[in-house]
Amino acid sequence: MRASCILADALLPGGRRVDVTVVDGVVTVVTDARPRDEVAAGADGNETGAAPAEPLERHDLEGMLLLGGLAEPHAHLDKALSADVVVNATGDLIGAVQAWQAHRGGISSESTMARALRAVEIAAEHGVTAIRSHVDVGADIGSRGVEALVAVRRLCLRLVDLQLVALVGLPLTGPEGAGNRRALAAALAAGADLVGGAPALDPRPAECVAICLDAAADAGLPVDLHIDETLDPSTRTLADLARGVQDRGFPHPVTASHCVSLGMMPEAEQRQVAESVAAAGIAVVTLPQTNLFLQSRGLRTAPPRGLTAIEALSDAGVRLAGGGDNLQDPFNLMGRGDPFETASLLVTAGHMSPAAALAAVSCEARGVMGLPPAEVQPGAAADFVAVAAGSARQAIAAAPGTRRTFKAGRLVAQTTRTSVVGRGPSV
Repeated sequence: MRASCILADALLPGGRRVDVTVVDGVVTVVTDARPRDEVAAGADGNETGAAPAEPLERHDLEGMLLLGGLAEPHAHLDKALSADVVVNATGDLIGAVQAWQAHRGGISSESTMARALRAVEIAAEHGVTAIRSHVDVGADIGSRGVEALVAVRRLCLRLVDLQLVALVGLPLTGPEGAGNRRALAAALAAGADLVGGAPALDPRPAECVAICLDAAADAGLPVDLHIDETLDPSTRTLADLARGVQDRGFPHPVTASHCVSLGMMPEAEQRQVAESVAAAGIAVVTLPQTNLFLQSRGLRTAPPRGLTAIEALSDAGVRLAGGGDNLQDPFNLMGRGDPFETASLLVTAGHMSPAAALAAVSCEARGVMGLPPAEVQPGAAADFVAVAAGSARQAIAAAPGTRRTFKAGRLVAQTTRTSVVGRGPSV
């Protein structure tokens, strides 16, 4: 058997130095790292006693920290890198929605593709090997955004697994929602992988949830909805979603993104809603960057952070992932496309441990996306990021500029940072 590659002398978070053999995109063997003189002498180091594999590639990591591939479970690639053109005058969610809707009809498919491709490249440079992107569809723009992102997906097959969510416009309910319902159907036919929407902004939130679930059931697809992106604790579309999933026996994965209002409820109500979410098998994606940017505008005293109820959801056993959401667009003027930035905010603003924050942007994010585990274990997918750090905490804190990204065992991106600091002559 011929190995796809060997990742030599990798540092694991526990401190072990290992050599990792990958065959056909899957980890096959993990052994203690061999000294270079042994490798040069031709010692096979094969624990099974079989004939040594002949690697096609050998990557000497020289002690770089090797982590499972990072994942972005909630992006908006069609909006990415548009902040200088589409201006959010008020800085809040409604201002961003209004600014984008005023411009999106005039944005060409070529512009969408170019910005989305660059955003994917930025993510890959940071170690991301899987992205789930919401893409606007509606009566005014049809499914052309999805069509553009389907083309991007085809161009980026070697870089990332790209999932597309049809983010249908509002209203979706009533006679006035007929055009948007048609656009949703067209987007699913064009290649969207999931049904999306923002029911809390619809005039009839519970009915909007029902339409999304029914459309997904008819198409045999999962659902990922923007849920309760507001500080108003009386907004409880998350409970509507949990009830709808259970009442229907909905058979496909369901994700609730944002869930901001849950963080504003009294603790007992948080626990009750979180338990219903767990019972329905719904995963939650928290999005600290964009919610910190959009929420609490105008509140000068004790402004809420705008994150969901992380502890209540975790205590209830809900699968929780973290995403970057918007990348330099009217919904978030900042963002580097780096999951370590998301993880850092989950530690500082969400009070998660570094280990839990890293999991939220790697293995838990992949789980939400329905992807197989990517880790340094035999049988796992060989999606990795190697970073110049001594521990996971250091990687999150420093966000090192020197990284290597491996997709299915292939090196697909590499960045190197060099620093020169002049202290001046000693005294």
